[in-house]
Amino acid sequence: MLRLDTFSAIPVFVCVVEQGSFSAAAQHLGITKSAVSKRIAQLELSLGTRLLHRTTRSLRLTEAGEQYYACAQAAVMKAQEGEDRLTQQQNQPSGQLKVTVPMTFGRLHVAPLIPEFLKAYPEIRLDLSMDDAMVDMVDGGFDLAIRIGHIPESSLIARKIAPCRSVLCASPEYIAQHGMPQSPADLRHHNCLYYSFFRGGAEWRFEGPAGIESVLPQGNYRVNNSEALREALLHGTGICQMPTFIVGPDLAAGKLVPVMTNYVLPVHAIYAMFPERKHLPAKVRVLIDFLRLHLGTDHPVWDALPRL
Repeated sequence: MLRLDTFSAIPVFVCVVEQGSFSAAAQHLGITKSAVSKRIAQLELSLGTRLLHRTTRSLRLTEAGEQYYACAQAAVMKAQEGEDRLTQQQNQPSGQLKVTVPMTFGRLHVAPLIPEFLKAYPEIRLDLSMDDAMVDMVDGGFDLAIRIGHIPESSLIARKIAPCRSVLCASPEYIAQHGMPQSPADLRHHNCLYYSFFRGGAEWRFEGPAGIESVLPQGNYRVNNSEALREALLHGTGICQMPTFIVGPDLAAGKLVPVMTNYVLPVHAIYAMFPERKHLPAKVRVLIDFLRLHLGTDHPVWDALPRL
């Protein structure tokens, strides 16, 4: 039977795996690195096996550690669910809320709302991670994810926050130098910039007078950050398909101009996603409601700017 001090080490072990190091786990938990190391040593001693391979530069699970982590993580999540249920009964959302959001959308539209959210819910401790890569919510220990575009089938629950419209655009200088394309076929003669994490597939799809047309964009710049693409567009580097939540102000100011306006690009959506649970934690529910209140409309603020 596990001793009481061993039980207290389980959430520390889970945090070490999620954070990737003893130092990061100590900072996350608000304890010293030596306290983290002591708890892990106690746990390994109690279990009679090594859970982690540790060097000065890396940390990874042993085979036994991988098996134990799956059970430990489930136990921590179950305990958290129990805390969430009590919180819901008390109607006072509290506790750690770990959220992942796309980098640019998070910086432009989520981060500015966070001070107001935390003022409204001071008992919530928000851990916001901005990353354009598709992270695994369960492995990362996230309570909520904001995802944009195509959502693959999974056990996650998705709630729509707002539409995500895109526009093909370029700078006036680029158009003056290279001409305005009139159809998808014309794009083969232009420098098409591309977002590496675009989830709509490799091709750009357009709906026009002849129905659905697709083109494989070809250009000299591919990058995994949409703000870097915006900078390239503003400097006249090429043409790109961009979400209006990024380039809406540039279009309104005339710094960028829409291209091929007689063609329609697919409309995607911005979703709040969370693991399926019998009871949605109050801390997750209030953040979803808060984001939908401020961003959730069929005509979000970035699409309502002049000249759009």
